[in-house]
Amino acid sequence: MADEALSAGAVARRLGVAVTTLRTWHQRYGLGPSEHVPGHHRRYTPADLARLEIMRRLTAEGVTPADAARWARQAPAESGFDVAGPPARPGATRDGGGMTIPVGRAGPVARGLARAAMRLDSVAIGETIAHALAAEGVVATWDGLLRPVLAGIGERHAATAGLIDVEHLMSRCVSEAFAATARAHPVSGPARILLSCADEEQHTLPLEALAAALAEVGVGYRMLGARVPVAALVEAVNRTGPAAVVVWSHTLATADPGQLSDLLAAPRRPLLVLAAGPGWRADTLPAGVVRPVDLGEALSLGLAIRDCLNQSTTD
Repeated sequence: MADEALSAGAVARRLGVAVTTLRTWHQRYGLGPSEHVPGHHRRYTPADLARLEIMRRLTAEGVTPADAARWARQAPAESGFDVAGPPARPGATRDGGGMTIPVGRAGPVARGLARAAMRLDSVAIGETIAHALAAEGVVATWDGLLRPVLAGIGERHAATAGLIDVEHLMSRCVSEAFAATARAHPVSGPARILLSCADEEQHTLPLEALAAALAEVGVGYRMLGARVPVAALVEAVNRTGPAAVVVWSHTLATADPGQLSDLLAAPRRPLLVLAAGPGWRADTLPAGVVRPVDLGEALSLGLAIRDCLNQSTTD
């Protein structure tokens, strides 16, 4: 645990709760920040954070907030206090148990987001994602925060066949956050890039992340979304004449290279066709198709297309 005092927002992200929840715990149960510097907002110390962790865990296990607060207030002030707290109630599922969401090497914010997802706390999820997007940008938020949590949910689902509700709520919150980012960065220029899922592909979040990242840097795009038949995609290309087309495939089942060949044969062939996603196999791609390894590379290619077109118009 870090020794520095933390703001309410930082504590909320670490715990995976909403800032409004922290305010309620402070006002009703006295579990507020204890460090005060004249002229500044109060800050949470490591001991405050340890008590709040007890409060969060016990309320998640079904203990009433008043009882959980009593346990939390009994914690010694030393930061070395064992935050495991009192014994769990019979039958309770603890954060350290098998239903926690693994996030690998991701940091405390990702762990907090995973806990919020397990509680189906859409307010805390939304606040955490919005803060990360504002502070770090789309690419860093996707790679460092959202991907680890979404992958962890997928891992738990594969092992238990559960967490479908968690996956759906989390996906919805991520979609809303990316849509808000795109709205906050309207692009006035032409839509140079067409974004589409492969035929029968339903996983759209990575494509939505790319759309938000493009908007963030001022590159215009059109989003067709999930399950786009190849004939419809080719028609859209011929109608709009995009400079680049990104086709997303999450699984081998939807990664038919014939879709890409049809794009390359379109009357208004785009300058660049990108096969994005883990479904595509590099050794099956038609000549001339580029396979970006991650969101950052896809964004870089989009910027390169924009810069190339801008240069050609000024020559």
